[in-house]
Amino acid sequence: MKPRVERPRGVSVARVLVETLTIPVLLFLGLLLCFPLAFHQPQPHHAKIVVAGPAAERRVDTALRRSDSDGFDVTAVADARDARRAVLDRDAVAGFAATDGHAVLYVAKANGSALEQALAKGFTQLAAHNHQKLTVTDVAPTVGKDGLGTTLVYFGIAWNVPGYILATTLLRAVTFTRRRKLITIAGVAGLFSAVGFLVGTGLGFFPDDPTALAIAFLLTTAVATFSLGMAPFVKHFFPLAGLGLYVVLSVPSSGLVPVPLLPRFFQGLHAVMPLGNAVDALRGVLYFDGAGVLKPVLVLCAWIAAGTALLGLDAWRHHRAAAGHAAQDEPEDVPEPPVEDPSVEAPAPTALPVRPHHFGEPLPMLEGTVRDPGQQPVHHAAVTVMDAGGRQLVRTTTNARGEYAVTGLPEGYISVVASHPGRDPLVHQKLLQSGVAVRADFTLHDRRNRTPVGSGAGHLGPRHARHGS
Repeated sequence: MKPRVERPRGVSVARVLVETLTIPVLLFLGLLLCFPLAFHQPQPHHAKIVVAGPAAERRVDTALRRSDSDGFDVTAVADARDARRAVLDRDAVAGFAATDGHAVLYVAKANGSALEQALAKGFTQLAAHNHQKLTVTDVAPTVGKDGLGTTLVYFGIAWNVPGYILATTLLRAVTFTRRRKLITIAGVAGLFSAVGFLVGTGLGFFPDDPTALAIAFLLTTAVATFSLGMAPFVKHFFPLAGLGLYVVLSVPSSGLVPVPLLPRFFQGLHAVMPLGNAVDALRGVLYFDGAGVLKPVLVLCAWIAAGTALLGLDAWRHHRAAAGHAAQDEPEDVPEPPVEDPSVEAPAPTALPVRPHHFGEPLPMLEGTVRDPGQQPVHHAAVTVMDAGGRQLVRTTTNARGEYAVTGLPEGYISVVASHPGRDPLVHQKLLQSGVAVRADFTLHDRRNRTPVGSGAGHLGPRHARHGS
C-alpha cells in the first residue's frame, strides 16, 4: 500500500513551494541583473584624470565632457612628472601632458588592459583633434602571463569563495567551540594563502612579493569569519546571504572589469566588498610599491572585526537565554538546529524545536508525542532514532507537551525508541520515503504496571533498553 504523503501541521503545499523556491529565484534574479549590468559595454564613469597645466586641463575637460558628460573627473597638476606620479600613487587612472606637437598619456596596465585601451582610444582622438602625436606610456606594466591585468581577480576569487564554504562546513562542527572555529579559520586561511601564492609566483602569474600572502590571508579570514558570525542571524537564508555577498555582488564589483568602467552602483560595492578591496591591495603591493594599500586592508580588517562581533553577540544571546531558563527552573527543550547550506551538503539527522513553523525553517520528517496511560504528556522522554543496522542517527527529548520532531533522516526503515526513567521503553519501526512525513506516537507505562502494547510497537528488554537509551 502506498504511504500517504503528510505535511507538517499548518504548512500548506503553496507555502512549502514558496519557501523552496525563494532562494534559487532570488539568486537567479541577482545573477541575471548584476552580471550583465556590470560587464555589458563597460565605459568610463567618473574616471580620475590629471592633466599637466591649468590651461591644458580646461581644454581637456571641455573636450571630454563634450563626448561624455560624466565619464571623467579632470584635475590639473603642475607638470608631466606630477602627472606620471599621480598614476603611480593611484591618485588617478591616467595622466596627460601635452606640448606643441606632442602629447603623452600615462596609464597603468595593472589597473586592467580594458581601461588602458579605453583611455588610449579617447585621448588618441583628442590628440588628433589638436594635431598632436600621442605616446602612451605604461608606468605599471603587468607580468607577461597577465596580459589583461585581471589574473589577480581570479586568485582573489579562489581565496574568497572557499572562505564562505569553510564557514559552512564549520557550522556542522558542533563539537568545536567558537574559539576553536576561529583558530581553524586562521589555519586554513594561512594554508590557502601560501598555496595560492606559490602557484601564482611559480607559474609566473604575478610578481614574487611575500606581502601578497598577508592580503590573501586577510581575505579568506574576513569572508569565513563574517560568514560564521552572520549564520545564526540569517538562519536558513544563509545560502542566499553567502552566495549573494560573495558571488552575486562581489564578482561584478571585483575589478574583473576595471572599476572606473563600472556603473556607480558597482563602484560603490567595490569600495566595501572584501574581494574588491583584496584585489586593490594586491595590485598595490605587487605593482604600485604599496600605494593605496592601507584603505583596503582596513576594510578587510573591518569585516573580520564585524564577524567576530557577531560571534560575540550570538554567544551573549545564548548565555542570556540559558540564564533565563535557569532562573525559571525550566531546562531548554531542543536548541536551534545548526545552520546548513544545502548547496554544499546534504541534510544531517537533526532534532527540531516543536513550535509553529517559521518561514524558511526545515520541515520535520518524523514527529510524534510521548504520553502516559492517562494521556498526559511525558516531559523529557528520550527519543532515539536508529537505522536498520542499529546505528544511532539522532537523539532528542520531548518538550513540556510531550512532543518531539526530527528531520534530515535517510530513506528506508528506521527504529524509533522512546524511554523515560521508571517507565518501560517502547520501539516503533517506520518506513521513511521521500516526501512522506511520518508520525510515531508512544504511550509509556510504569514498569510496575506493565500492560500489553498495540500493533507496531514492542517492549525492549533491559539490555536493549540500555542500548537504545
